[in-house]
Amino acid sequence: MKIQKKKIVLIEDDVALGNSILELLLLSNFDVVWFEESRVALHYLTQNIPDLVISDLMMPDMNGEELYLNIRKNKKFNVVPFVIITANVDDEVKLRQLEHGVNDYIMKPFKVKELIFKVNNVLEFRRNIEKNFGNDPFSKVTIKLSEKDFLTSLNELLLKDMKSKPDLDELSRKLFISKSTLDKRIRKLTGKNISQYIREFKIQYAMKLINLGERNIQFLVDQTGFRSFSYFSTSFKLYLNMTPRDYIKSIQASNFEL
Repeated sequence: MKIQKKKIVLIEDDVALGNSILELLLLSNFDVVWFEESRVALHYLTQNIPDLVISDLMMPDMNGEELYLNIRKNKKFNVVPFVIITANVDDEVKLRQLEHGVNDYIMKPFKVKELIFKVNNVLEFRRNIEKNFGNDPFSKVTIKLSEKDFLTSLNELLLKDMKSKPDLDELSRKLFISKSTLDKRIRKLTGKNISQYIREFKIQYAMKLINLGERNIQFLVDQTGFRSFSYFSTSFKLYLNMTPRDYIKSIQASNFEL
């Protein structure tokens, strides 16, 4: 059976750089559509949903940040990774993009391996999300337990409100069961109480963000809804037997060896 190529939309107004990136991605067996103008790309994206968008940050007319915010208005893009290419090393600019939800950065100048590794990482991240949580885990969830697995339904709800402290009464209501039944079913299926299950679910999400390249631990704390930096670090170490910083170092060492 023929494997379908992953579709990437590239937006880069520098012709020389755009040609180089296009060639690298094509050689890596991706299906690529390249645009030099962001507004033309935006029009294309209103009618086509790729597997990944890679965009330069600094562009005339509409920059990468504006493009990202525009396409995110369409909920179909909730699970489409967006990677920024930039020479801007301003932490404030980078953090603002991450706060918006941009998945990763590729800093100019970059190495060929870095580009391909990051592209593969974010696509693998998306594949795992779809595998574990469904094709659109961030969309409005309508639960029908007769049609969907209980844990999958629970995971969708937790993922949707990842940044918030879970309201167990609200979770129970959306799953059409009582709070005591919710805890009993989780214990029966996983051997964990509801608090432990939710805490470890959030830690697993943080680990995926780290694997995608995120290195700011406070950002991970905020994204996963932990009430404090120390509680996040303690929970992370309890789950993985290493601190977030040590886990980040292990990932960096692994990437360096590659």
